[in-house]
Amino acid sequence: MSLLSVKDLVVEYGAFRAVDGVSFEVAKGSTLAVVGESGCGKSTIAKAIVRLLAPTSGRIEVDGVDIARLSQKAMRPYRSRIQMVFQDPYGSLDPHLTAVDIVGEPLKLRGIRSKAERSKKAAALIDQVGLPSTALKRRPAEFSGGQRQRIGIARALASGPELLVCDEATSALDVSVQAQVLNLLRDIKRDTGLTYLFISHNLGVVREISDSIIVMKAGKVVEKGATEDVLARPTEAYTKQLRAAALDPTTMVGVKPRQVMKGVA
Repeated sequence: MSLLSVKDLVVEYGAFRAVDGVSFEVAKGSTLAVVGESGCGKSTIAKAIVRLLAPTSGRIEVDGVDIARLSQKAMRPYRSRIQMVFQDPYGSLDPHLTAVDIVGEPLKLRGIRSKAERSKKAAALIDQVGLPSTALKRRPAEFSGGQRQRIGIARALASGPELLVCDEATSALDVSVQAQVLNLLRDIKRDTGLTYLFISHNLGVVREISDSIIVMKAGKVVEKGATEDVLARPTEAYTKQLRAAALDPTTMVGVKPRQVMKGVA
């Protein structure tokens, strides 16, 4: 059964059509990756799904309910069900708050009024993402990039989401930290049954995390299918170009060439 169903989604910035008639579904408990070069519209899709921007037309259905044009008030219950992990783990965190307070904010919105109870639950979430108890009272500037991203993930989990939208969530991290965050996301999915929409330009990362994939070019979907099938046997010329670039050591950023498409070449 699909948790998320996007139908004929169009997003325009003035006269520019960033997303042009995109449709896909994400089954409960699965991970769908959206891939393509910078500017192809994949991050715009992510922002539309979490309603950081309003779509021009089309439907965004969560359990059959179209949230694309819900009022802010009507949208509130869905904001806890759909959370986002952003690309910049520093810019997305309040620099003035401690880690325990950052993670505790969504718990307050969920109605947990006791500060002691919020702190306890926040500490448990920070532990879940692999940070020590000494992290609780530290501020974002005192953490590494990977640690900040873990705090961002803990904050998203604090809302009790069903769908986690990860918008280039590992692209700002170095190779070893990238692998750690991917392992963390896999562990969370295994333990909680979360559904992921994973936005990335990195085919190596996508192959590690996703069950299915859609490939975008200039706002349109050009290919879709099971991740292994699409990466091993792409049918569209654009997907073949992306795959060739991923296999070319001179074009690699962030992930070592031998790790990128292991078992696919």
